[in-house]
Amino acid sequence: MDKKTSKKKIFGYSLWEISQYFIVYSILGYILETIYGLLTKGVIESRQSVLYGPFCCIYGLGAIFLICIPKSAKKNNWTLFIAGFIIGSLVEYIISWVGEIIFNIKWWDYSNYPLNINGRVCMFYSIFWGILTICLNKVINPTVDKIISKIPVKLLHILTVILIIFIAIDFLITSFALKMFSTRIIYRFNLEVQGAEDYYDTYINLYNNNPKLKEFVDTFFSDKKMIKTFPNIKFTLTDGSVILIKDLLPDIKPYYVKLF
Repeated sequence: MDKKTSKKKIFGYSLWEISQYFIVYSILGYILETIYGLLTKGVIESRQSVLYGPFCCIYGLGAIFLICIPKSAKKNNWTLFIAGFIIGSLVEYIISWVGEIIFNIKWWDYSNYPLNINGRVCMFYSIFWGILTICLNKVINPTVDKIISKIPVKLLHILTVILIIFIAIDFLITSFALKMFSTRIIYRFNLEVQGAEDYYDTYINLYNNNPKLKEFVDTFFSDKKMIKTFPNIKFTLTDGSVILIKDLLPDIKPYYVKLF
């Protein structure tokens, strides 16, 4: 990255800092989600948003937006809370909507929570985003900055570039794998989802007529691999009902370890 690029700031933060925050908080989000899954379900399960590596990218993305807010919103805890409430909810809604539009998959569903919007966001988690924004800006991020500052700049830049490239490639592979997995499941179980005919055509024209592709997908993106990596993804059917994919494949354990 040249000097010109390194001087570019977004609400006072350089592109280097934003990239580093994305990596750090994607990992911290993965740890937080894993602990939450353990406490609420009694299992250690995958909380990744990509196939490879301990990254829960919605936290990385959300953290960037919650940290890189205008200084005027950081003047007191109330303005921080309101900014986090709104921004966190918007990020969560958009990511959920994109998942449904591109993959016909629901990453999460808050339909059973009070005051929810299309099951994508709800009051409970929006309040959580607001509280998290206060903690993030007042306590967590200053500590993260101190830790990052102890790493030599050259090494830090090398690690940042390597991990950002890794996550980008990981995301592309994950997108392809999810598309193939969705196509396979929708075709096999004859699910009535939006655009089901397109999935059937894709399965027949691309998957069935290409044995090498089939072998590759079945080997590296098998049902077991996909369910263990994404145990909570769901399909929305045309009648509005939601079905957990793991319920269609009961022989596959959707977790690594069950503790209680």
